[in-house]
Amino acid sequence: MDLLVYLRGMILGLAIAAPVGPIGVLCIRRTLTAGRLYGLLSGIGAATADAVYGSIAAFGLTVVSRFLVGQQLWLQVIGGCFLCYLGIRTWRSKAADSPPQGAGKARKLLGAYTSTLALTLTNPMTIISFVSIFAGMGIAAGSHVASMLIVFGVFCGSALWWLLLSVCVGHFREKMDTKLLGWINRFSAIIMLGFGVFALYQAMN
Repeated sequence: MDLLVYLRGMILGLAIAAPVGPIGVLCIRRTLTAGRLYGLLSGIGAATADAVYGSIAAFGLTVVSRFLVGQQLWLQVIGGCFLCYLGIRTWRSKAADSPPQGAGKARKLLGAYTSTLALTLTNPMTIISFVSIFAGMGIAAGSHVASMLIVFGVFCGSALWWLLLSVCVGHFREKMDTKLLGWINRFSAIIMLGFGVFALYQAMN
């Protein structure tokens, strides 16, 4: 039974991570321009945020969830502005033939993780989705073992998706030249700007 709960959590994590959105575009772009590890850590940041929100829903932290949902407007504005910033920064950046090394590499890797973690956390409606799904799966708040297993499963499923994506996309990077990577940079920037502007438009309306 415990294994079944964990596997259901993994499937849920895969389902949440798989749809292409701004995080997916960011992960693909970073994999192509900087390497598999950068793309993977970008995805792990999103998986961590999913696990955080999943924990809030699974353990019945209603005070926290109500506060975050109540701040949805401001979080959406912050997320939209952050996406616009990433889009502009991506447009102005140059496609590197090889990722940075040494201390610069460590900072870039940390930035790849924290940026997607913060970006994913600006969508508190994820909590509502988790609450509905957990209720449908028959996992009630207060069942600590089941809650821990399903949240761990969500993280593992989401992380597995980002691992598969970064590995597969990484194969294409080896066949691309700097000019093509530059075009990918521009295309990714436009998509992220589009997501950011759309998020701000929704917040205003």
